Amino acid sequence: MGRGDGSDRRVTTSSVDDSTATILHVDMDAFFAAVELLDHPEARGKPAIVGHPGPRSVVTSATYEARRFGVRSAMPVAQALRLCPQAIILPPHMHKYREYSQKVMQIFSEVTPLVEPLSIDEAFLDVAGARRLLGSPRRIAELVRARVFDETGLTCSVGAASTKFVAKLASGRAKPDGLLVIPESETLAYLRPLPVGALWGVGASTQASLERMGLRTVADLADTPLHVLQRAVGEASGRKLHELANGRDSRSVTVSTREKSVGHEVTFESDVDDPDRLRRELLRLSNQVGARLRANGLIGRTVALKLRFSDFRTIARSRTLAEPTNVGRRIFEEVWQVYEGLDLGRTPIRLIGVRLEQLTESGGDSLALWDQDEEWRETERTLDAVSARFGRGVIGPASLVRPQSDADKAEADGRNPRWISD
Repeated sequence: MGRGDGSDRRVTTSSVDDSTATILHVDMDAFFAAVELLDHPEARGKPAIVGHPGPRSVVTSATYEARRFGVRSAMPVAQALRLCPQAIILPPHMHKYREYSQKVMQIFSEVTPLVEPLSIDEAFLDVAGARRLLGSPRRIAELVRARVFDETGLTCSVGAASTKFVAKLASGRAKPDGLLVIPESETLAYLRPLPVGALWGVGASTQASLERMGLRTVADLADTPLHVLQRAVGEASGRKLHELANGRDSRSVTVSTREKSVGHEVTFESDVDDPDRLRRELLRLSNQVGARLRANGLIGRTVALKLRFSDFRTIARSRTLAEPTNVGRRIFEEVWQVYEGLDLGRTPIRLIGVRLEQLTESGGDSLALWDQDEEWRETERTLDAVSARFGRGVIGPASLVRPQSDADKAEADGRNPRWISD
């Protein structure tokens, strides 16, 4: 919807009836970059990029000053530097991001027990029950923002609304360091002028497809008869989009008591420094993770890479996806980008692993209308059926057809069993 650089920022400054805006979406501002700036105050107010300077590295995060030059997350660092040559490069430190995430989530939980984390740097809060003690939703949102800054030195943006969907839209519009309240009575007036791409689950390609149908704004979608929309995009997706376009979202804030993960890893018989070999192992492991997820009816949002080096030093890196998945090829594509972003060259690797976190029941709840992974998904379902009948490994990607790998040997003798953890 917006450019993501704060140029279309909108915040609530005047009095507003916030009595119905009891769902907050709190999103940390340029979180990874902001954490790095705590240790690099000399870079404040300047364009800065979190990433490695190597030719294959990608941007992990960027300050708003860098974003105004067109720098975006997941963009190659080399391209980012062409757009913004004066940018300061700050190496990433995932352990620090986890530490600050825990501090922020603790603040949220002290405001209300109804907290639903979405990723390392954002969460939904239901503050309806906190009003008697802490005040109006707007006052609670201001309290959250003040506590986060006072206790961590970081800023966050908050959207307050009567539904999760609108609250998330509002926090994005309030960035950076802002608060936007959308009362229930003003929800439709806020939604209708927006492009269809603002709807949850509608990406750039889906937006283009809807626009070819003449549906350019949320108002266009809202005014389209439900049966017409369902004929065009399917019954379930049509209904969900129609509901969102008309400001209806019945989902409540869901508290997760424990985070599950599914993963596979392999310890090599001798250290491996060949990127092609590591790439094949990551593909193999990703396919195994995807198969395990599908077998258990699960999808996951965060892909994690685990590496152990010859000196037994172990690191883990992760990235959160726009849409949850259980497609092995999608998991591989994402985890390979994480690996390339580390710019390890031919550093010997002792152990490599892939894990998917933030798991939920699959349930067919994705709002994506045109599935970019559709072909991979159908192929892997076919492989699942073949494996169920003839056993795993009878058929698979051509790139994996080669002599038995360390992963196969390890699983065969029990040294590296597949694992699922809670």
